[in-house]
Parts: sequence; structure tokens; C-alpha cells
Amino acid sequence: MNARDPHLPLQADEATALGAFAAQVWDDEIVPALTDYIAIPAKSPMFDADWAANGHLEKVLTQAAAWVESKKVAGLTLEVVRIPGRTPVIFFEVPSTKPGSDDTIVLYGHLDKQPEFSGWRNDLGPWTPKYENGLLYGRGGADDGYAVYASLTAIMALDQQGIPRPRCVGIIETCEESGSYDLPAYIDILKPRLGNVSLVVCLDSGAGNYDQLWLTTSLRGMVSGVLKVEVLSEGIHSGDASGCVPSSFRILRQVLDRLEDSKTGRLLPESFHCEIPGARLEQAQATAAILKDEVYKRMPWACGADGGPVLPVTTDPVEVLLNRTWRPTLSVVGVDGFPELKNAGNVLRPYTAFKLSLRLPPLIDGNEAALKLKALLEDNAPYNAKVTFVPDGRAGAFGATGWNTPDLSPWLSQALNDASQTHFGAPVGYIGQGGTIPLMSMLQKGFPSAQMMVCGVLGPKSNAHGPNEFLHVPYGKRLTAAVAQVMAAHP
Repeated sequence: MNARDPHLPLQADEATALGAFAAQVWDDEIVPALTDYIAIPAKSPMFDADWAANGHLEKVLTQAAAWVESKKVAGLTLEVVRIPGRTPVIFFEVPSTKPGSDDTIVLYGHLDKQPEFSGWRNDLGPWTPKYENGLLYGRGGADDGYAVYASLTAIMALDQQGIPRPRCVGIIETCEESGSYDLPAYIDILKPRLGNVSLVVCLDSGAGNYDQLWLTTSLRGMVSGVLKVEVLSEGIHSGDASGCVPSSFRILRQVLDRLEDSKTGRLLPESFHCEIPGARLEQAQATAAILKDEVYKRMPWACGADGGPVLPVTTDPVEVLLNRTWRPTLSVVGVDGFPELKNAGNVLRPYTAFKLSLRLPPLIDGNEAALKLKALLEDNAPYNAKVTFVPDGRAGAFGATGWNTPDLSPWLSQALNDASQTHFGAPVGYIGQGGTIPLMSMLQKGFPSAQMMVCGVLGPKSNAHGPNEFLHVPYGKRLTAAVAQVMAAHP
């Protein structure tokens, strides 16, 4: 298998063969495997407190591990690593086929999912997979159950062609959608086994369109948690209490005014902002020139007051890109303390609780931001109300820190562009993402000289976390082949 000269660049027929192999495996094996995967409600621990007893995470992990082991890749070993009380991790290893190489490529993905959400199309649902016109609908397929399958397929494509590659290890977690609070303990255990990590391939990100390979250049951090305001021990007739008892909702609004300018959405504390690097500004301008107004038109806007769509915060494509990747933003993603409208009597409610999701710029420390946010919201409560903010996660891991990719090595920059031209017919694009992948900042700290290839299938309208989530299968096929080609170019 290693008779091929490892110093030769990839030939056109070899690149074509990589694409054909990846497409065949997707059609024959990955789509059926993901169809089974989508049908399992393997919600992340934050959304399924009884995850261990329910067994859904265990089931998808067992299925993925069995698929990997069934491929019989030469030298492959796989272990399900377990720490009591924590979600398990798949760790697989495939030895190098490149003579003299002591480098390691780490391939990352996750198998846990977001909760159901509402608003799915009548013929779709989070746990009812449907394959239609190249799109595989259902929760978790694109975010990112496909990653483990695509990662091994890229390895197999190279081996099938006899194209040398470095040693590869896979880390597949089951806690990512909860902030990966279990992952640091596993990284500590596995670090001696990772070796000389020189490239990390993460398939949990997105794409600006489906027409080219997109490299993620940054990820935002996040602090999430529950802000609760309590004013009464029980609800009281609103005619009797209003004007005497301060509304818990009004107090909550005052507290949020410390954090956000409600007219503009700008986060007020300067400590939650950072300077945007010049290279990222230039890349945002280049990406805006490619995507133009599609950066905001692709959103599922509701019908507005004048019959046209609701308007975005800004129509400047560059500002849209920077707002969603390098500037802090607040979202209220859940509420408690409110009855359903049909059961809403004239009662002044005893408390109001909001689930907050605060996205942080890539260079802001997540844990420090969580502590500052807690102090900002809780101190000097109006009317001496009981105001509490409880961040998600575990002690010492209340916030997720974002990530800014290190400078690309010339070989990786060239390899990414070559792979994009080969498999998409267009140059590689560079884009920041507004989401969070905690592993990336962990690995960059642990392996500061490693190169990072962060990419994914979450393109326009794929709607991860929301209704009608889909995986764009043709893009997944080409992305898999592109990953294989980049791995082949590893020096």
C-alpha cells in the first residue's frame, strides 16, 4: 500500500478517486447510519437529566463505535472511554501510513443533540428522519452526527488509494451541546495518547454556502444560565397586588438593561467586547463580497408590519458577519414562571425566570465573563427582590471560551484551496462562526503549534437547533473528500 512516493503531490485521478469513494460510502453506508441515528432522541445531558438511565446517548455511541470497528481499517483500535458520572467518549486510533512521520491528526465530532424545539414542517420531526432531494432532515445529523462517519471515510479513502497519511486519532464526545463540561477530564486522560498533534480536523462547524469549501476562522464563546427574579411566595390577584407589589417581569427588564441596550442590542459592559483582529476584518470583507445580502436574506424572516419581511439589525453584509462572529450578543432562549395564554388568569405572578444565552467574542475568557455577568445581574437588586443568575455547567466551568484560529501554515492554506478547487470548483472561503466549540480552545492551549481545520455542513437554512434541521448530503460528500485531500497534503 505504501509503494507510492509520499513526497509526490496528489494527482488529478487520485483526487477524483477520493471523491468517488467518499460519495459511494455516503450513499451506501453513511446516510443509512445517520437515518438510524436521527431516530434516537439522544439529547445532551443539559436537556435530559436522566440521560444515563434513558440510554439514548449510549445507544448512538454504541452504534457509531460498531460502525467504525466494522470497517476493518488496518491497525485501527477503538475504546469507549468512561469516567464515572460523566458522559462517555469514543477514542479511536489508526496508525500512520507515511514512513518516518511522527505527527498526529486529531479528528473531532460529537453525538449528543439539541432538544426537539417546535415549528417542524408537518411531514417532518426531530426524531423522524426523512431523505428528500439530497437533504437528510432530522435532529443531529448535521450537528454533527455525521462527523465520526465522515472522518473515518476520509481515512479509508486515502488508504484505499494507497495515499500516505499521518497517524490519526478520533475524539467523539457526547456532551458538546451542554458546553462540553465533561470533555476537559477526558482530554487530561487522553493527552499522553494523542502524541504530536500537528493538525486538528473539526467537523462541527458551518459553511457560508454549498458552493465551496469553507474554513472557520473563529468561534464565539458563550455563557448560558437562568436569571430568576422572585417577589412573592405565591401568586396574588393582580387587581389586589398591582401597584403595591413590583412586577417580577419589570424588575427583570431593569436588570437586563444593565447588560444590553434594548434599542440597538449592543452589550453595554466593555469587558464583554474585544478588538477585532485586522485579518478577520479583511476576511469578513472578502466573505461579504461572496455572499452579499444572502448573509441576512437567508434567515426565515416573519412577515412584518407593512407586509414585507422583518428587517435585520443592519443590511451591511460586513457588519452582519462581524455582529454574528466577533461581537457579544444576548438571546433569551427560554422562560419560566408564565402560564400558557389559555390559562393566564389575572394573577400577579410570584417570579419570572429567563434562560439567557450570551455569546462572547472569541478572545474573551468564558469563565471570567460568567462571574462578571453574575455580579452585574445580582448586585443591588431593585426593591430588594431576590435576583439570582445560575450559570450552566459545573464548578470552575461556567463559561465556554471562544477560539481564534492560529495563522495558517503555507502548506495548509494551499491544501485547503486545492481541495476546494478540486471538489467544488471554487476557491476556499474563510468565515467566522457565531457558535461555540469548547474543544477548540482546549486543544489550542494544549497544542499551540497545531494547525486547525474547522469546517462543517451547516450551511444556509440547515437550521441546527431549530425546526427542519437538515444535512446537505452532496456537500457532506465533497467535504469528506476535501478533508481526505488535505490530510494527504500534510507535510
